[in-house]
Amino acid sequence: MISAFLSVVTEAVANGEKVTLVGFGSFERRVACRRRHRSERSGRNPKTQEVMTIPATIVPAFSAGKQFREKVAL
Repeated sequence: MISAFLSVVTEAVANGEKVTLVGFGSFERRVACRRRHRSERSGRNPKTQEVMTIPATIVPAFSAGKQFREKVAL
């Protein structure tokens, strides 16, 4: 059941939808947010020290719901 839930949430977020679990939080793919969109950049392979290009990517985001934040803050 958990595997099916994770599959549905992952697929929805990958398609750009926002998934909200009332009292827990929201999962979303924020394209417009600068912190969630990582531009292409150069990096270095730590094993070979070879310079390589790291492709651009979009990072999923989780926003904790009010009830969750309040419970954790206690």
